[in-house]
Amino acid sequence: MAATTSTMLELGAAAADFALPDTDGNTVTLADFADRKALLVIFMCNHCPFVKHIADALAVLGKDLQSKGVGVIAISSNSVAEYPDDGPEAMKKERAARGYAFPYLYDETQEVAKSYRAACTPDFFLFDGDQELAYRGQMDDSRPDSGIPVTGQDIRAAVDAVLIGKLVRSEQKPSMGCNIKWIPGNEPKY
Repeated sequence: MAATTSTMLELGAAAADFALPDTDGNTVTLADFADRKALLVIFMCNHCPFVKHIADALAVLGKDLQSKGVGVIAISSNSVAEYPDDGPEAMKKERAARGYAFPYLYDETQEVAKSYRAACTPDFFLFDGDQELAYRGQMDDSRPDSGIPVTGQDIRAAVDAVLIGKLVRSEQKPSMGCNIKWIPGNEPKY
């Protein structure tokens, strides 16, 4: 299974603005999370084995973080022409089946993925209360067939640090997963 790693966007970068439809057809924007203590942006999709591996733990993580006042959103940016299972209708079914309590947004033009320099699924970006990047990288050390349990320890430690106003440790491991399935001719130059 080929894997792509995060681009590791520069810490301190401002959260890029977005206005994307969720699985219920509502538009969700960055401004909707302006009052949150932190915001976790997850680029993911339905078909990727790396996402499937963490999906159940991700549903739990999302609920845990939301109970602490953290905003959580997931974004699918894959080309549905080649990967129809990653489109809005399939996303709606996946959200319900997995019990995701967070919005699952569709980035049809892939411009939001580019603005975050997202490269893989899953790809995690944690912003502090000022919407500045505090963490980017992996959920934890678990990978499909690794035998390592999915705990979310890297994300959880980063969130805990942000919530008490501490710097997240500077050693951050890139996330790893399937590459975002770019629309032909729309591939980013990063």
